[in-house]
Amino acid sequence: MHFLGGWSPFGGAVAALLLSSVARAIDLDITDERTWWSLDSPFMSLTRGNEKLTFEFITESIKDAASTTTYAMMKYYYGNETGQIPGAFPDKWWEGAPLFMALLEYWHFTGDTTYNDELSVGLQWQSGTDGDYMPSNYSSYLGNDDQMFWGLAAMTAAEYSFPDRSTGFSWLSLAQGVFNTQIKRWDTTSCGGGLRWQIWPYQSGYGMKNSISNGGLFQLSARLARYTGDEIYLKWANKIWDWSVSSPLLSNSTWNVADSTNVENNCATQGNAQWTYNYGTYLMGAAYMYNYTNGTTQSQWLTAVNGLVNTTFTNFFLTGGIIEDYYCEPAETCNNNEILFKGLTSTWLSMTAVLVPSTFDSIIAKLQTSAQAAAASCTGHSNGTCGVRWYKSVWDGWMGMEEQISVTKVFTANLVNFNKTAPVTSTTGGNSTSNPTAGESDTTASTQTTTITTADKAGAGIVTAVFVTGWIGLMAFMILGG
Repeated sequence: MHFLGGWSPFGGAVAALLLSSVARAIDLDITDERTWWSLDSPFMSLTRGNEKLTFEFITESIKDAASTTTYAMMKYYYGNETGQIPGAFPDKWWEGAPLFMALLEYWHFTGDTTYNDELSVGLQWQSGTDGDYMPSNYSSYLGNDDQMFWGLAAMTAAEYSFPDRSTGFSWLSLAQGVFNTQIKRWDTTSCGGGLRWQIWPYQSGYGMKNSISNGGLFQLSARLARYTGDEIYLKWANKIWDWSVSSPLLSNSTWNVADSTNVENNCATQGNAQWTYNYGTYLMGAAYMYNYTNGTTQSQWLTAVNGLVNTTFTNFFLTGGIIEDYYCEPAETCNNNEILFKGLTSTWLSMTAVLVPSTFDSIIAKLQTSAQAAAASCTGHSNGTCGVRWYKSVWDGWMGMEEQISVTKVFTANLVNFNKTAPVTSTTGGNSTSNPTAGESDTTASTQTTTITTADKAGAGIVTAVFVTGWIGLMAFMILGG
């Protein structure tokens, strides 16, 4: 028997006593949104007449657990403080996008508006003067993937009906602005097409075309197609997918997703480092295409979804069936970027489960196992600090904003089990204002030959496992000699 909703016949004094005796950890009940109490536990007993009653504070609901990790996550955010810049992370600008995605998901699934002001201001502030997430402070050293993640964050805001601001750009138009600038960078001078990893020729990695940049633009195109119904987005989603499967990046037979391929040899080889988010971003796009299309085309996308889901399960849900970026976790070499990957993938899996209902049960089972393990990692410093290697089911000594973001995202991903509503479109409740020409005024954002000053020569955004040796040497020369 359970007392639901945190109610106890003995009131808050008992709750306070119980909580004071429990270590500060996240003990997650994956089956319930709510906090609950249990009878018949040896933890504490009270007597009523001849009857002995026992009570125990068993667990936190998923929403409560997400609240705990979101609070810990936001301790690392200073953009709401006097003198700070909203949404800015000077050394890792792209990470603002996963942070705001996590806040959007947290608000959407819990209804908690605590962080909505920081979310709305920061997501708008970094949009740049042309509304395409090419802000002047960062645009000279962004990668296509960096910009793309902010576009996906804005797209999420539109799909969850997060209120547009009264001034500035609408969330939908910001996603459209990213799309418009990125398709102009589609590079047919090598490999028959594809986006390069980096935007500017002086950047290490400019000689690569990689999965997260192309898969990210594919996902954004598919989501814009479904939301707006405009043919141009559907056309580009198909174009990016077709190019990807013709390249070494994506196999539509084995469903292997490589990290990158090299422009210097016309994309004849692949850097086959395996990361969860490369699989997740193509999977998410395919799920949107399945949901939006019909007939024989829908069958094609179902095949893609099933192939990518099954390969993702096989490759990354390893010890105890728990999601793991095994290229860095066992060796404890994950950088801050890589710590975020499985959190992003957890969200994309959960949305796939909603958009493609035939995958729901298998995906939710995997996400539940992973969330329980992630919660068990949050025992650091007795304040809910979470680790990286969830499969350890204990805190592994790692801590940081990225750890908290990933755990928050796997918690909110599990809330689709209680809210299976698909993201909205312009015809199903979406009200973010469309601007198909967004970003067109930004003439520098789409060119790759603009003259760059010495002061602009900075490092790239996301660190990928495979680098081009010549460009590393060039960048080292610039840094040491400049």
